Amino acid sequence: MKTTLFSILVALLAVFTIGTNTLAQNYTTLGLPEGAKARLGKGKINEIKYSPDGTRLAVVSIIGIWIYDAQTGEELELIKGHTSAVNGVAFSPDGNTLASASEDTTIRLWDANTGSHLRTLTGHTLGVNSVAFSPDSSSIVSGSEDATVRLWDVNTGSHLRTLTGHTKQVRRVRNGVTSVAFSPDGNTLASGAADKIIRLWDANTGSHLRTLTGHRSGVNSVAFSPAFSPDGNTLASGSWDSTARLWDVNTGSELHTLTGHWAAIFSVAFSPDGNTLATASYNNTVRLWDANTGSHLRTLDRHTDWVIAVAFSPDGNTLATGSYDGTVRLQDADTASHLRTFTGYTSGVIGVAFSPDGNTVATGNEDRTIRLWDANTGDLLHTLTGHTNWVNSITFSPDGNTIATGSYDDTARLWDANTGDLLHRLTEHTDWIRDVAFSPDGTILATASGDNTARLWDVNTGSPLRTITGHTNWLRSVAFSPDGNTLATGSYDNTARLWDANTGDHLRTFTGHALGVTKVAFTADGNTLATGSYDDTARLWDVNTGDSLHRLTGHTDAIVSIALSPDGATLATGSWDSTVRLWDVNTGNHLRTFTGHTDAVDGVAFSPDGSTVASGSADGTIFLWELKPATPPDVPEPIRRKEDVNGDDIINIQDLVWVASNLGQSGDTAADVNGDGMVNIQDLVLVASALGSSDSAPALKPQALQTFTAADVEKWLQEARQLSLTDPVFQRGVLILEQLLATLTPEQTALLPNYPNPFNPETWIPYQLAKPANVTISIYAADGKFVRRFGLGSQGAGIYASRSRAAYWDGRNTVGEPVTSGLYFYTFTAGDFSATRRMVILK
Repeated sequence: MKTTLFSILVALLAVFTIGTNTLAQNYTTLGLPEGAKARLGKGKINEIKYSPDGTRLAVVSIIGIWIYDAQTGEELELIKGHTSAVNGVAFSPDGNTLASASEDTTIRLWDANTGSHLRTLTGHTLGVNSVAFSPDSSSIVSGSEDATVRLWDVNTGSHLRTLTGHTKQVRRVRNGVTSVAFSPDGNTLASGAADKIIRLWDANTGSHLRTLTGHRSGVNSVAFSPAFSPDGNTLASGSWDSTARLWDVNTGSELHTLTGHWAAIFSVAFSPDGNTLATASYNNTVRLWDANTGSHLRTLDRHTDWVIAVAFSPDGNTLATGSYDGTVRLQDADTASHLRTFTGYTSGVIGVAFSPDGNTVATGNEDRTIRLWDANTGDLLHTLTGHTNWVNSITFSPDGNTIATGSYDDTARLWDANTGDLLHRLTEHTDWIRDVAFSPDGTILATASGDNTARLWDVNTGSPLRTITGHTNWLRSVAFSPDGNTLATGSYDNTARLWDANTGDHLRTFTGHALGVTKVAFTADGNTLATGSYDDTARLWDVNTGDSLHRLTGHTDAIVSIALSPDGATLATGSWDSTVRLWDVNTGNHLRTFTGHTDAVDGVAFSPDGSTVASGSADGTIFLWELKPATPPDVPEPIRRKEDVNGDDIINIQDLVWVASNLGQSGDTAADVNGDGMVNIQDLVLVASALGSSDSAPALKPQALQTFTAADVEKWLQEARQLSLTDPVFQRGVLILEQLLATLTPEQTALLPNYPNPFNPETWIPYQLAKPANVTISIYAADGKFVRRFGLGSQGAGIYASRSRAAYWDGRNTVGEPVTSGLYFYTFTAGDFSATRRMVILK
């Protein structure tokens, strides 16, 4: 998936409890996945477009396309179907068809009146950033991260031609071709790209006409609603260099450079009469300009976070703007007076908590605010401001009167939950605060920080009580035992530890995770500790002896949040693989998987009565999942195929993961598919064989790329072939493994775009190797000064794109200091191959 703006968040749900009150009526149920009973949040806004007649407004979010009545604000429909984030949308000029562009590499066509799917256009090899219709509605142009422009026949879906010339050398929010547009007469195409170049093409022949150069950074906007002036003689563009530019289409000469924004311009739009240009910027503002003279007319600054999209209504009377502050605003284009606000979108919800009585929802956000909502009506009660960076952890005190928050600004804060007043600002930590937790009696707050310490604070006075040291790397999580006497911490040093909460003395260390421990939680009786880890597993431990009770495998990426049911019988895990899983605490068996999020699930929680699981995601939404009732005694359990190792009723790549992670084990385990008492290559091949059967219909490639390397599969194939078994089932399994190996072996070595980008505070650098090589990644500042080098050692051929396999940078230099905001370069060396890309840190 994965997508597009800040897909990776370090923490979401700190403490999360849900009351049993009735769900608010204004919680939308459109497009809910199976098992979900409500959604809070509509995802991150990527684009907004008016229908040609001005009656409808399409808002593109990371999870789908929301359609509104532009006059009344009524929510009409949510259009979903893409398997990854939606980047752009376009109405056909006749108003009958809607086109959407997605990170899943496809364009989809929909009936604009009914929302039904018409056809899918495939051919791009990387995410599609932008789409536009020809004036006669017969053709579509698309721009992709693969740096190509493609033309398509709307009626048949057939590919007409591919235009090449842009490069993939530069990365901003989107790579490759970021935006495309048809001229009003349909004869010319414009494409803007992250290579700083705008190209004009003959729409009929595909020949290149001219190149427009002058931007000093990637061009993010050339085709937003629209970028050609109505007479077709002028083209507008916006860029990461903080300028917009107006160009003469016929000569390619620059007419005006519009300066005034101090941050990147992501969207531009001409008014229907062509006299006014609107620009939307990451400095939270929209500016209006005289398109003829380039002079500044007015600045609109109602938004509180980056403005990502702007569009004029067809009659020119209304200006729509979309922002990461979670709103779409309609304003009078002449007077700038506010007309209507559509709410519910998010800039990325990092922390969520319900009050103990379930009447209030608190959210921590990327826009540095905390919002308190009435859970019954959905009304906004308070917006708490003060943090100067993302609010990544949030929790209510046991009595519901106090809220604690932790932030990347290195502070924790205590707030009055009833008034929103700031009570205390806790400032002793010297690095990001990753987690916060109240003691059971509410008198003490524990904080976990990137400075390798946990701290305890007096809630009433805000004064520090003690500092707990001993971990050798960042702390990621903290939790009190039910009796309040023990504190558990999880750290990037791959361990969880127990401490005496009264003295700070170290009690016990739990070792076994291969990567950092992301979350810790006690069962209600305090006898079991649950941990989640970046190694894609969760573990259950005996608190009194330190013994590992169960190792839970099945997720295909890092587990970043866990929660235990009130009765202690069920564990919920949230993962970067976009799923939530439920597990039986006593047996370690997998119970159920919830799917529906389109990005990392950074938080999970149970309701007090155990009937609901809540999940929060980097896709900007929170789902409430209704748990299945127990199977009645007189209803027999369905027969499960032995190849369904994890018991989720689907035979897919995750079952192969389960067997692979248990190779070499003996005894009674579901991974022993053939029942010979040992988990070995024969069990793995049997599951692979089932992947090729028609009833399993596996989506091998997307999950496989996040799970295995080519070296893994090649080793299994060698072992399988040495057995020389001729059984048809076994041979089919070998064939599936051969297909999987081909999927995982790229044709060429390449450095891929880092994600998220821009980022703060961390990013992942993916790459792929066509053959084994020694890999090194070096990071430099814009002035060429060396910042950091990662020697990754010898790596086998394969795709290293998931968060657990890609190179990771925490935004720090060689001595551990956070680097400043700005432009940075990263150089990738693999044997004789070398490539360099750009990335941006924004703080």
